[in-house]
Amino acid sequence: MVDGAFAHTPTPPYVAVIFTSVRTPGDNGYAVMASRMDELARIQPGYLGIESAREELGITVSYWADEAAAQAWKHVTEHEIAQQRGRSAWYADYQVRVATVTRSYGPDGPR
Repeated sequence: MVDGAFAHTPTPPYVAVIFTSVRTPGDNGYAVMASRMDELARIQPGYLGIESAREELGITVSYWADEAAAQAWKHVTEHEIAQQRGRSAWYADYQVRVATVTRSYGPDGPR
């Protein structure tokens, strides 16, 4: 996961999974697992990219070709293990939101 880099997404529509979180103190294996999840997500069918930023509040947005691809990622066994560990050790609080991107643009117009 590269902080500060924009994902290269196709022309909409596509799905965005927005994960907003507050971490617990300490690493407790988080960095290793986050790196592994990034590697694993990249090889999933329908994966389009990821953007992430973390201060006190962390926001990670992963992009998927469609809802089925996003759902399939949620249920990858290794990802389910990471989700369980997140609930028990890494996150004081979190929220997941799933949305369909209908428009995408930057300072130079549509992307």
